[in-house]
Amino acid sequence: MTGRKVVDDVSFQVFPGEIVGIVGESGSGKTLAARAVMGFVPPAVRLTGGTIRFEGRDVMGMAPKALRALRGARVGMVFQEPMTSLNPSMPIGRQLEEGLALHRRLDAPARRELILDMLRRVGLSDPEGALGAYPHQFSGGMRQRIMLASVMLLKPALLLADEPTTALDAVVQRDVMELMVGLTQANDTAVLLISHDLGMVARYCSRIVVMQQGVVVEQGRAEELLARPQHPYTRKLLAAMPQRLPIRLLPHAETPLVAVRDLVVDYPGRQGFLRRSAGKRALHGISLEVKPGEVVAVVGGSGSGKTTLGQSIAGLVQPSGGAILFNGKSVLGKPIDRSDAAYWDYRLNCQMVFQDPYSSLDPRMTIRQLVAEPLRLGEPMSAAARRARVGEVLAEVGLGEDFAERYPHELSGGQRQRVAIARAVVRRPSFVIADEPVSALDVTVRAQVLELFDDLQKKHGFSCLFISHDLGVVEQVADRVVVMQDGRIVEQGTRDQIFDDPKHTYTRKLLAAVPSLQATPEGGVSLCWRFTPEGQ
Repeated sequence: MTGRKVVDDVSFQVFPGEIVGIVGESGSGKTLAARAVMGFVPPAVRLTGGTIRFEGRDVMGMAPKALRALRGARVGMVFQEPMTSLNPSMPIGRQLEEGLALHRRLDAPARRELILDMLRRVGLSDPEGALGAYPHQFSGGMRQRIMLASVMLLKPALLLADEPTTALDAVVQRDVMELMVGLTQANDTAVLLISHDLGMVARYCSRIVVMQQGVVVEQGRAEELLARPQHPYTRKLLAAMPQRLPIRLLPHAETPLVAVRDLVVDYPGRQGFLRRSAGKRALHGISLEVKPGEVVAVVGGSGSGKTTLGQSIAGLVQPSGGAILFNGKSVLGKPIDRSDAAYWDYRLNCQMVFQDPYSSLDPRMTIRQLVAEPLRLGEPMSAAARRARVGEVLAEVGLGEDFAERYPHELSGGQRQRVAIARAVVRRPSFVIADEPVSALDVTVRAQVLELFDDLQKKHGFSCLFISHDLGVVEQVADRVVVMQDGRIVEQGTRDQIFDDPKHTYTRKLLAAVPSLQATPEGGVSLCWRFTPEGQ
């Protein structure tokens, strides 16, 4: 049987100490091309031509033993999700020691000293304690630092970084990238950075390779390629970057659609074998309002309480104090009265779009069944009316009738997110909570989903609480912005007030962590800063 080519005639070079970025949509072949450098290709994929030379040696002709000696010692790799690449059942110290024991002739005390020194360099405050800790005890940013430490312990000549900061917030993303650049420069390590974040690629890479459907369509020096792109696909990628839109004029409303008053959420401590762990206050007296037709964005670092706030407003988390009002009536507080008519009116009018549609869509249900499910509640609808409404909504989100009988695993990530949005708006709600709805999507699919969301919002007029760590996306979609840190609101205002004249130190820190790409007359972009990053 003849297979199809997934990577075709790809050629590029990486020199010592250089950072080269590979960009492209999901399925463009960028990860497969990079993994082939160290012989990491899936069993179903065959290398049918070309050469891969590393330090003058032909990787494709290496025996398995030679490849094992190459991996880790000379070529290291940092994956997108450190939680899946760190062993959850093994302490951090043992995981970091494995590579040293395999590739370096060192005794146990020397290995321990090297590990402790590296953990200090990557910013862990308690290296000794970290040796006996497990991956789940660290935040996403700290796990990625540990992954970097494990790779850079062996001082490889080449580091393959596959979307290393996709799931991290702006400040942690910058910190991890600055750490990676510092460690690689100290050892003259070359970096092949795979990413769909064009802002990050523009900031850190000296050269860029653009891939589409397994083919390199353009490559060159980063500044020149971004400012004057030659290939239509490169221009398409750059055009898909979020852009600030004109201020929307909203209808005047005396009463906010949703009002949050002094909301407090406490997570109780867990009962251990000998003692109970201390509880944690996740939200400290949060107050905000969402007006009819308004999009209010909530931004902040990981652990700031953004998602907890959204889930509390949706009624998925029991508040410890405060109140939530819908059209001026109290609907959620402590305790929640689930028999109250106002409460049920709110629950039917409040819908949620989750970050990962694959985990929030039942894999055993068809798309038609998933989208129709919310219609079972509220006013009765006939089967024909439900079927007609589902067809109408699927058409609105750009999925034809032929998608209705498919299952979630048969759809791409962008299509699944369209289904999640269709399910949220099928009841024509007046309020939608979107929790990181585009964080897992590549740049062009993200642009399509944001455009879809904007069209639906204009058509049906629902208000939206938009939770995100992507400040570029927030700048495009938000009417007002709320900035959270450690469970508190530190600043809120209109989009232009927050992005152009932030008052709080933390807001300025968030904005300084993210470079802005501005359009050039040649159809490209140039790198600029809203605020000068610290130390630059």
